[in-house]
Amino acid sequence: MRSAIQPLARYIVTSEVSKHRYFVFLETGDTLADGSLAVVAVEDASTFGVLSSRVHVRWAIAQGGRMGMGNDPRWQNGSCFLTFPFPTLTDAQAERIRDLAERIDAHRKRQQAEHPDLTLTGMYNVLEKLRAGDDALTDKERTIHAQGLVTILQELHDALDRAVFEAYGWEDLAAVLVGRPGATTPLPNKPADQAQAEEELLTRLVALNTQRAAEEVQGQVRWLRPEYQAPDAVQAGIETVEHPEIVVAVAETTQRPTWPKSMPDQVNAVRNLLAIGPQSTDALSAQFKRKPTKSVEQVLAALEVLGQAQQDAGQWRLV
Repeated sequence: MRSAIQPLARYIVTSEVSKHRYFVFLETGDTLADGSLAVVAVEDASTFGVLSSRVHVRWAIAQGGRMGMGNDPRWQNGSCFLTFPFPTLTDAQAERIRDLAERIDAHRKRQQAEHPDLTLTGMYNVLEKLRAGDDALTDKERTIHAQGLVTILQELHDALDRAVFEAYGWEDLAAVLVGRPGATTPLPNKPADQAQAEEELLTRLVALNTQRAAEEVQGQVRWLRPEYQAPDAVQAGIETVEHPEIVVAVAETTQRPTWPKSMPDQVNAVRNLLAIGPQSTDALSAQFKRKPTKSVEQVLAALEVLGQAQQDAGQWRLV
């Protein structure tokens, strides 16, 4: 993590377990995230905006599970982030999402600086009540509403959600979901139309995830930070198709990573590939130089013994 954030002016964090799923920018020189925070080592606000949208939050709630007596959602790197298919943004879409994300982050920080007792959880509790059409705020909630300018926060989030849905080309789902409750937290007893639209959203994201997994098997990887994640490819001048936040790098066979030397690193490498989606032993081996099939088979066997992976119809997947 230190290596990843060192070149950045800021980075994105979210609490691993929280009632509401929201993301915050932290300044690199001022703070270092501890064990209760998950770090996304990206400083561009368009990534921040996509993660903050109800598209990603719905995916994360479905993928991340629950923790504690309060049934709070858990955000995990492997299941919530590595598997999430980001949209491919045009310049205009990226700029729109970036602008709204910056405004959301600045608005919350400004209001908290003016009112030190104001919490993000309190602001989003009130925001959820507004989305549900519940005007019966308690005295404390009315104070939070006034101090946090929560109506403005709601307008910014709704605009961000519309922009992200548009980036995916899913405006039909935006028409049903934007402005509805449950944008940042699990919502039981949803209206039928909302439940149906959210199920369709997950279905489309799974299909896009499958498409991206197939692309990566062929060597086409959509890096968020290519200069950090794939420096060999960048330095070699490999052909890239750039979008503001997602760069498609078409890697030649000679630019595949070397198979790690240590067993823990080998296990992590295989787990990260399986987090993308089910793959055969041959497909996994082909991701590395000299195709270390026997070593990959040993790692898969170890993961199977530990109950962390299993094979079905020739395809390995995480359990």
